[in-house]
Amino acid sequence: MRLKGNLMAQIFIAFGIAIILGVIFGPSIEVIKPLGDLFLRLIKFIIAPLILASLVVGVASTGDPKQLGRIGVKTVSYYLVTSAIAVAIGLAFAYLISPGKGVNISVPEAAAQVNETDGVIATLLNIIPENSFTALSSGNILQIIFFAIFVGLAITLVGKKAKPVYQFFEGFAEIMYKITGIVMWFAPIGILGLVAPVVGEYGLSVLMPLLKVILTVAIACFIHVLFVYSMAVKKFAKMSPMKFFKGMAPASIVAFSTCSSAGTLPVTIKNTQDNLGVPKKISSFVLPLGATINMDGTAIYQGVAVVFIAQFYGLELSLIQLLMVVLTAVLASIGAAGVPGAGVIMLAMVLSSVNIPLEGIALIAGIDRILDMFRTTVNILGDASASVVVAATEDGLWSDDVNEPQENELEVSK
Repeated sequence: MRLKGNLMAQIFIAFGIAIILGVIFGPSIEVIKPLGDLFLRLIKFIIAPLILASLVVGVASTGDPKQLGRIGVKTVSYYLVTSAIAVAIGLAFAYLISPGKGVNISVPEAAAQVNETDGVIATLLNIIPENSFTALSSGNILQIIFFAIFVGLAITLVGKKAKPVYQFFEGFAEIMYKITGIVMWFAPIGILGLVAPVVGEYGLSVLMPLLKVILTVAIACFIHVLFVYSMAVKKFAKMSPMKFFKGMAPASIVAFSTCSSAGTLPVTIKNTQDNLGVPKKISSFVLPLGATINMDGTAIYQGVAVVFIAQFYGLELSLIQLLMVVLTAVLASIGAAGVPGAGVIMLAMVLSSVNIPLEGIALIAGIDRILDMFRTTVNILGDASASVVVAATEDGLWSDDVNEPQENELEVSK
């Protein structure tokens, strides 16, 4: 499932063309949006079976429940720590740039309606599916992960009698990898259809009043990626940050275009395995979990948005309230769906925790799609860095040559 250089070049070229077409044609470029919708559908239709097959194989091939538990603890710990750092960076740059001071825009009342969120206990209980097949049909990623982990563990515990089941999922996983490779050939066209309408929709009249918010989020995201992820892969995996970012470039562009961590998951899995040398047993566990509970980019957005809205209303946040923002943003990321717009739901939880009017969400609702591009890109890079770090800290799972192809690696181009 190796992504060839010419396809990577086509993706970059398509991204550049999309920006140019959006600027030239404006809102009328919306006519090519169905191309983006088609690509999104192709991506989404492989998510559930890909997670199920790859995760079952990954868990079963581990062969040691203790090792699986150790990998799980490392993964969740990494996600929680980096999310806390992310929201702190967001808060710091928000106070440094002060995007909410001097802003003169009205708050549309209709836009201030926000759906209520489930409590922490309900969210945790919802991880366990009442019907595993319903979870698969509805695409509930956390429930699919729960089901797949148990199937993989059961295969390990049963032993030889479960070998046919393991071979079935192993073959099924290879089929899904091949389908993913085929779908990726549509990526340049899909990215053109996704990015151009967004560029055409947002003119300077919409962006100028909130330009400081966009710049604050973008700068904070860049700093987090540049320092936190670079240091992590360099320290734990001895991997060049340049190699890491180059290997994840295709997934980053897809994430930026789709604004969906879950939708980008097949590409993220492919890039980490093929370009970074992460073993399948690690990537198939760490990445699906990260697509649902790791929201570093969204955590940055929460920090910036809270300060922006507080400054707009002339509210001063105490140190206790700032610590509450960090805690709530980290906890809210658990169970948040990796789909476009999930950040708004998380923001409602964070604002409520520090008694800031929820109507403030309407202030940045108009540019949420643009902000979502930045935060989703950070989210998937965080997932990838976690897979690299976890693999490097597991004895026998990391080779000196991180570019060495994994066993049974699929080739897209023939």
